[in-house]
Amino acid sequence: MKLNLQVLGCPKNDADMSNFRGIMSERGHEFVDNPLDSDIVVIDTCGFIEAAKLESIENILSYAHLKERNPSLKVMAVGCLVQRYFSELKKEIPEIDGLISVTSPKRLADLIEKGDLWVYAEPEAVYEFTSRCDALPYAFVKIGDGCDRACAFCSIPSFKGRSRSRPVEDVFNEIHSLVSKGTREVVLVSQDTTQYGLDIYGKQALPELLEAIDRIPQDFWVRVMYLHPDHLTSRIIDAIGSSEHVLPYYDVPVQSGSDRILSDMERRRNSSELVRLFRDIRRRIPEAVLRTTLMVGFPGETRESFEQSLEFVKAVGFNWLGGFVYSPEEGTTAFSRRSTMSQERAQNYLNELLFEQDGISHLLNQRHVGKQKKALIDERVGGMLVGRLYDCAPEIDGSVILSGNASVGDFVNCTITAAEVHDTRGVVNADAKSA
Repeated sequence: MKLNLQVLGCPKNDADMSNFRGIMSERGHEFVDNPLDSDIVVIDTCGFIEAAKLESIENILSYAHLKERNPSLKVMAVGCLVQRYFSELKKEIPEIDGLISVTSPKRLADLIEKGDLWVYAEPEAVYEFTSRCDALPYAFVKIGDGCDRACAFCSIPSFKGRSRSRPVEDVFNEIHSLVSKGTREVVLVSQDTTQYGLDIYGKQALPELLEAIDRIPQDFWVRVMYLHPDHLTSRIIDAIGSSEHVLPYYDVPVQSGSDRILSDMERRRNSSELVRLFRDIRRRIPEAVLRTTLMVGFPGETRESFEQSLEFVKAVGFNWLGGFVYSPEEGTTAFSRRSTMSQERAQNYLNELLFEQDGISHLLNQRHVGKQKKALIDERVGGMLVGRLYDCAPEIDGSVILSGNASVGDFVNCTITAAEVHDTRGVVNADAKSA
C-alpha cells in the first residue's frame, strides 16, 4: 500500500504519526510525497481552536478534490478534529472515504490495513512504542495524553479525555531507540507534562522519568514542553535544571497576566504568584530559558486587563512568547460568555504584545554575541547551516545561522557574531564537532 501522510496541528500529532509511519514501513508499506501517487491520503487533523479546525477542513476538502484526477484514491482523516466531530464530519463531508478517531498508531495501522476506515472510539491508552520513522535531528515523544484540568477556555478535556501517562520504561525505550539511530534532540510533549505519572504512579513522576532518561549514555538533548504553571513544583524545576541531558528550558503557558482574567479562566495562580514562580526558576537555575503563551481577547478582556498582561511580560522578561486570539469553543465554560472585544481589536492587541516581546527577545539574544556556544544543526539552506542553541525549541523559537562546515545532525561549537530579534548568526569554530 502507498500512503501519503499530512500532519497538521501540534507536536503531539508529530509524535503519533512518526510512530504510525514506522509501524506501516516495517509492515512493508510505502510513504510517498505526491498524494496522486498514493492509494490513500491520511490527514492527521487538529480540533483545538477555530483556526485549526478550519485549516483541517480545508485540507480534507483539498485532498478530496484530488479524487477527480485519481478516482481510485482514498482520502481519510484521523486526529483531534475527528475525535471531536466524528458524526458531523461524516454527515457534512461526503467526499471523504474514512474517519478514524483512535489515538493508538498501532491500532490505526491495523484498521487501515483491514480497510476498516469508519471507526469512532472514546479516548484510549496512549501508544505503546514499537517503531518510529524520523527524518529530522529532533523528535517529539508523547509521554501522556488527555488533561484533568478545567480551564474555562479549553475544549481539550472534552474530546481527549482524562490524563493518561505512558510507563517510564516505555518512554525510555522509545528515546533509547531514537538516540541510537541518530536523533540528537528529544522533545517531551503532552497536554500537561506536570501531570505525568499521576494516573499510574499516584504522584508527579516527571522527575523520575528524566532521571531514567539521563541513564542513556549518548550525547543528546532533552526538552520538556507544556508545563502547567499551577502544578509546576520546585521538585520538577530542579529535576529539569540539574539533569545531564535535559535542557534548562521552561515552557510554562500562563495565558494572561491579569488577575481578574486568570480567575475567570479558572487558573489558580495570580499574576504576582506567577512572577514569583518565574523569578524562582531563574534564581534556582541561572541559565534557565523561559517561554510562555498568552491569550488575547478572552471574555471580559479590556484595555486595562491587557495592559496588565503587558506589564507582566515586562516584569518577567521571557526569552520567548507565543500568543493567540481567544477562540470561543463549545463545551467550555467560557463559551456562553459575551465577548467584550472585536476580533480586529484583539488582533491589534496581540500584535502589540508580540512587538513588546520582540524587544525583550532581541535584548536577551544579544547576550550570546561574542560567546562560544554549542549548536545542533537542523538543516542546510542556501549554503548556510541552520540550527539551534539550547535556548531555542524546534519549530517555534529562533535559529542560529552559521557559516562553516558541518553535517545535519551534528553538534558543533560556534562563535556568535550577531543577534537579531529571533535568530543569531555566527561561525562554526575550527574544533567544529562538540564533544
